[in-house]
Amino acid sequence: MDVYDLYSRGMKLLGSGSPAAAVQLLTRAVEVEPQSPSIREALARALFGARHYAEAAESFRSIIEENPAEDYARFGLGLALSRMGEFEAAVEHLALAVAMRPDNRDYASALKHARATLDSRR
Repeated sequence: MDVYDLYSRGMKLLGSGSPAAAVQLLTRAVEVEPQSPSIREALARALFGARHYAEAAESFRSIIEENPAEDYARFGLGLALSRMGEFEAAVEHLALAVAMRPDNRDYASALKHARATLDSRR
């Protein structure tokens, strides 16, 4: 299978609710094309969907290191950190995502939830 087939099949699996299976194919695709932001983002999404939050966070973080203005990666990192209970760090990344895309309701909702959780734990 070539990288396009791996990516396409991985995205189909992710879209059909099989993130763990998608992780397998997308991991192979990243091994072939490690510099592809779209493949790396897809893998991060699959890892998140498979509840591998620490690995998803690391994948999203690596995308941000290369492109700090990548709002979706900030959102994904914030969600992963939130699921890991790291709400202060989650709020930081979610707030940046909201600042970059203030029109995105998903970003704003995730930030509101993370802030509320953080406030309730204080």
